[in-house]
Amino acid sequence: MNQSPFKDLKIILASNSPRRQEILAGIDVDFEVVVYPDIDESYPSDLPALDVAEFIARKKSEPYLPLVGERRVVLTADTVVIVDDDILGKPRTLDEARTMLRRLSGRSHIVVTGVTLASQRGQRSFSVRTDVRFRSLTDAEIDYYVDHYRPLDKAGAYGIQEWVGYIGIEGISGSYYNVMGLPIQRIVAELKAYI
Repeated sequence: MNQSPFKDLKIILASNSPRRQEILAGIDVDFEVVVYPDIDESYPSDLPALDVAEFIARKKSEPYLPLVGERRVVLTADTVVIVDDDILGKPRTLDEARTMLRRLSGRSHIVVTGVTLASQRGQRSFSVRTDVRFRSLTDAEIDYYVDHYRPLDKAGAYGIQEWVGYIGIEGISGSYYNVMGLPIQRIVAELKAYI
């Protein structure tokens, strides 16, 4: 019987995101979720928008480094949505979520997920970019999504795997799973090469 390529590997996932947990579970790797409170996610104001997610992922990994061990890897990630060189993080209110969705409506934007893998060999950081295009959304569609789903825990106020993604996304260029918050294809390649 063939073994998983990740036999005897344990990943510490430093994220409460159910989407990241679902994606990681899909590659048949042993993992546990460990989340420390009050992790600093600030970044320099002059940092280019495309570099922010990777910077934050690396910064997030620092408090978890003591958990690294033989065949134990810490995985931290951060996802940002970028439109007009502005970063759209997680909205603080439902009104802010509506504003973000109106801004994304009828145009393309960039999703970048930064990842840091920390092992006994050190830290390996990278980021993955996906371009996403929304068709024009009506105010009624935006209101329905905001009222019936959970936009406040998602960068850019939307989940590609939810209702608004089904009805609104015309196309993507790049990794679908990256838009969900974890570029799993790249992570697998990095794990194979790096661990």
